[in-house]
Amino acid sequence: MSATDRSRCPINLTVEILGDRWSLLVLRDIIFADRRHFRELLRSSEERITSSILADRLERLTSTGILTREDDPTHRQKARYTLTKKGIELVPVIATVAQWGAAHCDADPEKTDVVAELAYDVPAAWTRLMDRLASQHTRER
Repeated sequence: MSATDRSRCPINLTVEILGDRWSLLVLRDIIFADRRHFRELLRSSEERITSSILADRLERLTSTGILTREDDPTHRQKARYTLTKKGIELVPVIATVAQWGAAHCDADPEKTDVVAELAYDVPAAWTRLMDRLASQHTRER
């Protein structure tokens, strides 16, 4: 148990990993926008994440086994972040958070398309997305 774990409650343990304002947004961009490089994640962040916070969150998500960091074969100085099985299994969690936000917040209608698709056929839509992510992220290793 790490020094920050306050209890062995599964909700607390999940909050210890994902409960800041940036981690889910980084995962959102990797899952739904296929941004896989540090620079893509930094420059395309509508929320304007800073480079130091992005580096910290990528390190946290990597150290907890949600992402892996690999050298990019197309460029020596780039690293590519890849979802692990554990990371792919977060799709239903992130989709549920998005569905709640679309239903209860003043969300941009253009940004709720993916959420709307997942809402109509939840298990099948999650499975299709998780299968696609598994295919994309595991074949690159």
